[in-house]
Amino acid sequence: MRLLVMAWRNLWRYRRRTLVTVAAMTLALLIMVLYTSLVEGYLRDLERNIVDIELGDIQIVAPDYRNNPSIYRRIENPEQLVAQIHDRGLRASTRLIGGGLAAAGESSAGVMLKGIDVEQDAAVSEISEHLASGQWLDATDQPGVVLGNRLAKTLGVGPGDELILLGQAADGSIANDLYTIRGVLRSISDDADRAGVFMTEQAFRSFFVIPSGAHLIMVRRPAERDLSVAVAEVREIAVGLNVATWRDLAPILASFLDSTRSLILIVFLVIYVVVAILIINAMLMSVFERIRELGVLKALGVGPGHVFTLVFMEGGLQTGIAIVVALALSVPGLAYLADHGLDLSGLGGMSVAGMAIDPVWRAVVTPMTIIGPVITLVVIVTVSVLYPALKAARISPVAAMRYQ
Repeated sequence: MRLLVMAWRNLWRYRRRTLVTVAAMTLALLIMVLYTSLVEGYLRDLERNIVDIELGDIQIVAPDYRNNPSIYRRIENPEQLVAQIHDRGLRASTRLIGGGLAAAGESSAGVMLKGIDVEQDAAVSEISEHLASGQWLDATDQPGVVLGNRLAKTLGVGPGDELILLGQAADGSIANDLYTIRGVLRSISDDADRAGVFMTEQAFRSFFVIPSGAHLIMVRRPAERDLSVAVAEVREIAVGLNVATWRDLAPILASFLDSTRSLILIVFLVIYVVVAILIINAMLMSVFERIRELGVLKALGVGPGHVFTLVFMEGGLQTGIAIVVALALSVPGLAYLADHGLDLSGLGGMSVAGMAIDPVWRAVVTPMTIIGPVITLVVIVTVSVLYPALKAARISPVAAMRYQ
């Protein structure tokens, strides 16, 4: 306890140096807490777009469908498979997919039509919440469709306008019909934005003359269940079918997410190395300025261990002050960034590997976005104080008395 009191008093004998060191630690920790929270928010938003909107956690398709998509390659009796997946505590929904041509006025474009079970899909996808204008699909409105953002601009249409769709039905006939645009999506992904046309499952079956089957089953897992466990359970059920996780379907994005989290550690290292240099310099100055004083302490019988602990406590007290101040300052900053975020919409549409991300960059606060930077700072300070503390502990009382 006496050493702690002595260490506290020593800090304020050299007030300016202490304040500079504490300010550097505080600034470094504050920056890293805010930066880590923003990066976590960015990565979660990107992963949310991948999983919650576009791909789901797991997808099931017929064999060879990935290599050669066709309206003829379907999963038969998908209802039975979906029921078995639900029995495992997972959520699932069927989708139908087919290519065609869309026309409005004098404009036309190639499109990818997707038939959705509106009620089922709400449990596995949040795409209905990403409308730029209009309304999402309604099971009772068969002629209603929802378009991707860029497709609507290409065709010059919006909610309430009519759209002609052309294609080849499964029975070999020419599929064509007139639809009403119910809504237009916000930017989701390059494919959905450029060519996405969403319609109800019944409308799709009627258009392509497909009475049964599904091209894809999208599966979602509970948050507490690991992806590897969930995909193993699905593979036990979907024997003979192609089962893939979102990481298999979007390997570039999965790699990007992993590498970006690793990049945080590099940024930690760069910033904290600067802090470490400042701490070592400040603590060494403190030791050299007090060599005679430390020599007197050792001459009076204070052992090397006590001197080492004294210097170590001084570093620890400065770190404690910095942590308290930095976390206190981070509260309003994190609250603002989590609520309002950084609006980067002025930079134009933002996407990574073809997947759109929200231009408003919001922070996400988790235990690790706070604990990670704090632990890193404590480790850096501990390592930085070791040499000055050892230097102080090894001071010879005789040499200290002669030190000028």
